[in-house]
Amino acid sequence: MRGSLIWVLFKRELASYFATPIAYVFIVIFLFLSGIFTFHLGNFFAREQADLLPFFSFHPWLYLFLIPALSMRLWAEERKSGTIELLLTLPITITESVLGKFLAAWAFTAIALALTFPMWLSVNYLGEPDHAVILAGYLGSFLMAGGFLAIGSCMSALTKNQVIAFIVTAVVCLAFILSGFPLVLDFFSGWAPQIIVETISSFSFLTHFDSLSKGVIDLRDLIYFFSLIAFWLFTTAILIEMKKAD
Repeated sequence: MRGSLIWVLFKRELASYFATPIAYVFIVIFLFLSGIFTFHLGNFFAREQADLLPFFSFHPWLYLFLIPALSMRLWAEERKSGTIELLLTLPITITESVLGKFLAAWAFTAIALALTFPMWLSVNYLGEPDHAVILAGYLGSFLMAGGFLAIGSCMSALTKNQVIAFIVTAVVCLAFILSGFPLVLDFFSGWAPQIIVETISSFSFLTHFDSLSKGVIDLRDLIYFFSLIAFWLFTTAILIEMKKAD
């Protein structure tokens, strides 16, 4: 019964994306930038390798701008329009509301990601790629998008202003990316103990996504992404509960 309530909210939220130009603008921009980054910046043809590594390597940076733009409306819009009070009076818990909205945004991102299948077809035309590696790359991209969205959901619950939600989400996500960046790790490795450097690196999207994009499915990477999503969604629920108490 409770699952059906999440399903109802999920369908409503997912349909709302396609009821406005938001969905189509997001998908077109995502596909366009994916193509530009892969074929031009990623030197797709010059590499002469039948893989999608150039395609996946730019996903953290694509998501850094596109996912905050998608997630900023999750709760900020509800709070600004006052519909959050109506939502919270429905026979659905805050946890179910958070899950329903998050899963709808995640499913929408999955649709946009699935529409990049011509990339996969191109690789098959040019050579004989390792399909297991490509599938792992898509899995990693999907999980990373979920992490970005969970952070965005939390930041959106903090404010009524969607622009502020966008900026804060982008900054927090950038911190998670840069914590695994070689330049940052080299800075800490010069004076900090190795365990500190490894801890900082373990928080990075790059550390865990790079392995998956290369076809290495490690249980630790999966646990990282699901734990990250669970933490930020839990924090989102707490923030909304606090706003409700106010």
